Amino acid sequence: MKIKKIVLLGGGTGTSTILKGLKYFPVKITAVITVSDNGKSTGRLRKEFSSPGVGDIRHVLSNLSTLPGEVKDIMEYRMSTYSDLNGHAVGNLILTAFYQKTGSLKKSIEYFSKLLDVKHTVLPLSEDCLTLMGETETGEIIEGEEEITHANQSYKRIFYKEEPTISQDVLEAIDDADLILLSMGSLYTSIMPHLICKDVVNAIHQSKAKVMYVCNAMTQPGETDNFGVSDHVKTLEKYLGENTIDSVIVSNTNLPQEILDKYAREEEKDLVKIDYDNIRKGNYEVLEDDLLVTDDGTIKHDSLKLSSMIFSYLMRK
Repeated sequence: MKIKKIVLLGGGTGTSTILKGLKYFPVKITAVITVSDNGKSTGRLRKEFSSPGVGDIRHVLSNLSTLPGEVKDIMEYRMSTYSDLNGHAVGNLILTAFYQKTGSLKKSIEYFSKLLDVKHTVLPLSEDCLTLMGETETGEIIEGEEEITHANQSYKRIFYKEEPTISQDVLEAIDDADLILLSMGSLYTSIMPHLICKDVVNAIHQSKAKVMYVCNAMTQPGETDNFGVSDHVKTLEKYLGENTIDSVIVSNTNLPQEILDKYAREEEKDLVKIDYDNIRKGNYEVLEDDLLVTDDGTIKHDSLKLSSMIFSYLMRK
């Protein structure tokens, strides 16, 4: 039987959560990761070495690794010291060293993948040092992914300061895919960075692959306040084009009220509602299940359960 191919577009924790479970299924994964992160360790390395953002790539590679947990943990470990190394993730430093040596982020990822025994493909969206920009509903222009995330604003437009050059490998992977997966994560800083690239959108339209979106569990302060599932889809299709998304995975987990209250109080986040009346107006299939866990007091997707849903959909298509 021919192995099915999944192209995942994303960045950040949500993407890593999906890949952590999906790597165990008999599929060929190509994860396309954003490079506009400018926060913390990644932001400092970008300034010092004029390199694309490596933080999301490091996190994805750590979660795709087949090595023991201790090795993955050390790649995620952040140095604690009085020097300039303070706060740097070890994996970021290694990726940056590869980049300094090779001058290619794609080649650096290939070397790091061998180091971590990663069986799937990870590609940078671009080799460029991209700066994400956001125009708020009030017309203010905010520069930088980190600044967009922490501004607690709603956005009418996301764009790049520079014209991005998209990797040809990314476009070929999309063209060859059986399923294009839009990852859960920050709507404006994890998923949108892919969809504001006209070459990526054109490739998605030309591909025969189905397009699936894994909807976020929680809203984000300012950005997606009061958003239901249909609002997330509508926002994505503003860039993708109407009726591009074929299916949406959502969670119907009945979460403890004390945890929901804690999120609302401490993080100003609410559960994304499954707004059935609005969803019925769309042309996408909704796949729902009890997908969330709260074992450690935080709300997370069960990566294996979520991956099983993705795989089942892929096989029946």
